[in-house]
Amino acid sequence: MYLLNNYQRKISVDGGRVPIILKSLLIGICVAVVVIAYRLALSYAGKITLKIYDFVNLNRGYILPLFIGLAFLSWLVGRMVRKNPMISGSGIPQVEGQIMGYLKNNWLSTLILKFIGGTLAVFAGLSVGREGPSIQLGASVAEGISNRTAKTRTEQKILIASGASAGLAAAFHAPLAGVIFALEEIFKYFSSAILLATITAAVAGNFVSEIVFGLEPIFSFNLEHAIPHSQYWLIIVLGIFVGLAGAFYNFFLVKTLAVYRKIGEFNQHLKILIPFMVAGILGLTFPIVLGGGDHIVELFGTGQTIKFLLLILVVKFLFSMVSFGSGVPGGIFFPLLVLGGLVGGIFGQTVILKLGVDPLLLGNFTVLAMAGFFTAIVRAPITGIVLLTEMTGSFTHLLPLTAVSIVAFITADLLKSTPIYESLLKNQLKNQGIDEEVDSSRKVTIEKVIHHGSWIEGRTFQELNLPNGSLAIALRRHGQDITPSGSTIVQASDLLVVLTGLNDETKIRELLAEKTEAP
Repeated sequence: MYLLNNYQRKISVDGGRVPIILKSLLIGICVAVVVIAYRLALSYAGKITLKIYDFVNLNRGYILPLFIGLAFLSWLVGRMVRKNPMISGSGIPQVEGQIMGYLKNNWLSTLILKFIGGTLAVFAGLSVGREGPSIQLGASVAEGISNRTAKTRTEQKILIASGASAGLAAAFHAPLAGVIFALEEIFKYFSSAILLATITAAVAGNFVSEIVFGLEPIFSFNLEHAIPHSQYWLIIVLGIFVGLAGAFYNFFLVKTLAVYRKIGEFNQHLKILIPFMVAGILGLTFPIVLGGGDHIVELFGTGQTIKFLLLILVVKFLFSMVSFGSGVPGGIFFPLLVLGGLVGGIFGQTVILKLGVDPLLLGNFTVLAMAGFFTAIVRAPITGIVLLTEMTGSFTHLLPLTAVSIVAFITADLLKSTPIYESLLKNQLKNQGIDEEVDSSRKVTIEKVIHHGSWIEGRTFQELNLPNGSLAIALRRHGQDITPSGSTIVQASDLLVVLTGLNDETKIRELLAEKTEAP
């Protein structure tokens, strides 16, 4: 009974919601300030980069100094990554690993080095995005605040997730997508506490971001015309197409990471140097593929030829692999949306020319392909649907967005393509290792919602067979907390609370996931 009362005092519905909302509000505002600064830094860095490459193109005598400068930048970024491996890549797998108890994080070091390293990568012209780093920056800010304000480890994780959602909201002008991303990708289950915290932080972060950047959506496509129901079969075909493309993207990226791992074993400096040198070559020959892809987005819907779009797609894809696979600080979020848009543009141009489809629907196919490609790669369909809805500022295309996302999801799943952030987390753990030397005396509570059709549904608590040192301390059913006994029957939608040692957290999470989640 003491354990149950202690748990209730910490996160009770009546007394625990207002403080966590206020903390999330503070986190959302602070995260927005950091992400706004990051967006502005990347924007200025990208503009300066193009001017530098234009200047060198006109003054070929500066080619050697250009590549010397790029080599120096690669050395700086490489030192940062070696000093703090948590800043490598997008940052989303690191946040997930931290929430799940796999990884430890020095929030201040990650915040500073991720900001600087990500800016330098974009300044060099690498094909990386701002959204993944914005999520990690948000999570780091939240961790810094929660270290002083959170009463429990569970509350700290919720606040870290709220910071991540605020980071996505401020980066994309997409508060709802930030909330859904935290639920669907980071926690992978619904909780009222998580919902309240993430939505408060995301709305606050988005509000502050809009003050600086305005109310305009990220993508400004002409989506005034809807695809006729008689042509919905094209959406199915597009879903299959982007599902295949997404599975290939995941496969190729995993192979690229493996190649870079071998290069790193031979020479760590070379591993980071490669994408910077490639950026220099492309900056002088094909600069449109530099950066996250903002300049490519400007081409969408302008009637570019299929051959030109295909050329951009191939070069941007390969450059993205070279850039991200090296482990430089930078995300794949925006670049993969750009690649999806290119696939959609090629598909749209093809059906317009070959099947006589209305040319005004080109923007529709572009946006649909973005959502489907994102879903196939990340395997978070609701996030993809909501994200593209908010980024385009149009809520009239939910049905086709849902249809293409479902088809793309099924296609990638049938191909047994592993969700990319799961693959990236495994790669991070392989490169960094898991610190298992933790204080065994510290305890942590783990919450799991019982899924319909899960193994434990309809069984007793005794059959859960928790290992020694772990104890089911509470069961929330219909808003009421009860103390479970061995004979208590578990029902779907119950919220199970388990107390375990900090060193057993990862093992218990995996056990509970196996027994409480639907197959």
